[in-house]
Formats: sequence, structure tokens, C-alpha cells
Amino acid sequence: MSEAIAARRYAGALFQIGTEKGTLEELEKELRIVREVFQENEQFYTFLKHPRIKSAKKRQILNEVFQGLQPNVVHTIALLVERGRIEITPFMIDHFIQMVNDAKGNAEVTVYSVRELSSAEKAQLEKSFSKRFDMKSVELKNEIDSTLIGGLKIRVGNTIYDGSVKGKLHRIERDIATANK
Repeated sequence: MSEAIAARRYAGALFQIGTEKGTLEELEKELRIVREVFQENEQFYTFLKHPRIKSAKKRQILNEVFQGLQPNVVHTIALLVERGRIEITPFMIDHFIQMVNDAKGNAEVTVYSVRELSSAEKAQLEKSFSKRFDMKSVELKNEIDSTLIGGLKIRVGNTIYDGSVKGKLHRIERDIATANK
């Protein structure tokens, strides 16, 4: 089973539990915390992945580290560890957040630009994205990408819209190459 499919299945199961119990927002907040812990602490990730460390010890450490989080979150991470699928955790969390956003009619948009966007530019982009994608609200995050020559690269969920100069030049190059065949 591919990692994307497995991540979607775990996210779907957790989403179903959250929907039944009415705890989607809490689960989302807590999964964001889990993602942050994994991103900031590579040693913890390496520990959980290590084949010589027994599952019971890993579960004990998970319970200590994520003490105070909902049992469903800790249990899901423990299942991923026990089944040797810990590497799909970030993907599972991303899928879960996407499912929650879709259910609420929200969208998370990341805009990559050469410079920091002004408040007016951000507001205009949020307005046009909420209209285009028929969303109630859009949470826009601006990231500086010095590799861009100009223009914008926009990520909505798992889809990237490349309006950068570099992307346009690449498409022109590809079109010329295919026209010559």
C-alpha cells in the first residue's frame, strides 16, 4: 500500500472518530502540535523508527511526550509506530487538516513570493481565492522564496499553481521541445 493511501486511511479514520465525537477542532489543534514536535525533534523521530527498541518502550515514551493530548491522537501515532509507518505521520496530519478544512469550507493557501506581500495584496489574494474556490474563509500564509525570479507560486492543499517567471520559462521550454518532435 502506498504511503499516500495509508496516510489518507489513517486520516479518514481519525476524521470519522472526530466527527462522531464532535472533537474535530481539538484533534486538528493537537495534530498540529504533533507535527511540530516531529519537525523540531529529529532525534525523537529516529527513536520511534529504530527497529531495536521495543514497541512497549516506544508507546511509553509517546504517552509521556504527548501527555494531555486526546487518547485518539496518541493511539493513532502509536499504531503508526507499531506498524512501522511512522514516516507517514506528516502526510496523515496534512490529509486530516485538509479534510477538516473541506468540511468547514476553509482553505489554507501558501503563497511563495520573492518579497513579503503587503496587507492589501494578501487581502486581495484571500478575497479572490475564497471566491474562486467557493470557500467561506481563506488562511493565507506568505513564504519568501529567493529562487523565484518574479511572480507567485501558490499552494492550495496538494495543488500548486505556478505563476512564477521561472515556471513560465520552464513551460515555454517544454512547449518548444515537444513542438520540435
